[in-house]
Amino acid sequence: MEFGHYIDNARVAPTTGERIEVVDPSTGKSFATIARGNATDVQTAVWAAQRAMGDTLDGPWARLSPVDRSNLLFAYAAAVVKHGDELAQLEACDTGKALKTARADASVLARYLQYYAGCVDKLHGETLPYASGFTVLTIREPIGVTGHIIPWNYPMQIYGRSVGASLAAGNACVVKPAEDASLSVLRLAEIAAEVGFPSGTINIVTGFGGEAGAALSANQGISHISFTGSAVTGALVGRAAAERHCPAVLELGGKSPQLVFEDADLEQALPVIVNAIVQNAGQTCSAGSRLLVQRSIYEGVLERLIERFSSLRSGPPSIDLEMGPLVNAKQHARVRSIVEQAETEGIRIAARGQIHPEASHEGYYQQAVLFRDVPPQSQLAQEEVFGPVLAAMPFEDEAEAVKLANGTQYGLVAGVWTRDGARALRLARKLQAGQVFVNNYGAGGGVELPFGGVKASGYGREKGFEALLGFTALKTIAIKHD
Repeated sequence: MEFGHYIDNARVAPTTGERIEVVDPSTGKSFATIARGNATDVQTAVWAAQRAMGDTLDGPWARLSPVDRSNLLFAYAAAVVKHGDELAQLEACDTGKALKTARADASVLARYLQYYAGCVDKLHGETLPYASGFTVLTIREPIGVTGHIIPWNYPMQIYGRSVGASLAAGNACVVKPAEDASLSVLRLAEIAAEVGFPSGTINIVTGFGGEAGAALSANQGISHISFTGSAVTGALVGRAAAERHCPAVLELGGKSPQLVFEDADLEQALPVIVNAIVQNAGQTCSAGSRLLVQRSIYEGVLERLIERFSSLRSGPPSIDLEMGPLVNAKQHARVRSIVEQAETEGIRIAARGQIHPEASHEGYYQQAVLFRDVPPQSQLAQEEVFGPVLAAMPFEDEAEAVKLANGTQYGLVAGVWTRDGARALRLARKLQAGQVFVNNYGAGGGVELPFGGVKASGYGREKGFEALLGFTALKTIAIKHD
């Protein structure tokens, strides 16, 4: 199968004719190719989006009323539900994730579109008190053509939270999905055309980050850039945007801690803690990859986690186990290297999961790994692994727990497990993270909950109404009438 770009509601071949192989992570074998886009392809997509907007917001997309825009987004959500299994199959084959996970992602995507469809006609300005003889008001306008660089771990979900919010605000979009996971996003653009989005509203350019992604970040026609990915690449995107005064939202990496106190409800906590590191084979920015446990219960918690980790299985997406393979050979080698380096440093493995016997030896499978007594300054405790690897360490008291939790360059998410309400509130304020969950983690996707980080985890917010505001330009109008 050969997949091209999707621009102006049509499949478009790459300018150079070059293509990128699409590899199934469960087998390590190529099964399709996608277009290898460059700056010329990006410019073509930007021009298509500009035509959809028009020079003075008079294009076919920009002139739609909020009600019509909302109805299209609702129709889009319904179409995603209708094609949910097809989209899940594409994403599972592309990324290696379990089919049940891919189906859940399709459902969350539909929920994003529904949420933002319902927000369209609630996006309004204000009237402001000012001097006598003046009426002052603010209005929110589309920001223009927005660029979206989407990673390979959750293509559908991140498309929904980013593109969905931008469309609701009235913008046209140019999307660069990861070269490892483009198929579901390409199909989503086709579905948008099928439900009636005007040509140029949603445009997809596939290719490598250093080529198509860099060109999108630097394109003068892009009025806002949204990026989800590594801190290193995020710095490059942010710099390119800053050089042309383009606003950016950067959702970057994490080394998120879960703090378990001696009064925690372990029956409730332990299944969530395990799921937070093995979901999508640990390839999640907000994965709970550090486990901080009060020393008085540390050994007991480890004993129960060892039993759980030992039974975790990784296998082909069709079997629907706890985990599928990692996304590609590079990621597979990186995770294995970090695990091996930790062992070389003398950090003890408490438990390993299993690889299902039906898993291909050519696939990129990684056992779940639980490390214990991890030194706080080790690579394992400081760097994002992006695999099913949990680093456990004890703490004595609340002060040490906060120090350990805040002791990395990241600040995306944190979890607190305690029955002490005062402690929960104290820690929620002290923890350096964009989201803090108490006696839960992740809040089931949390479409409505603003999401983003502090420190090296990025800036700006996605999800919820807050994201919608970020895709608008606020204009103040002061009218003197006396």
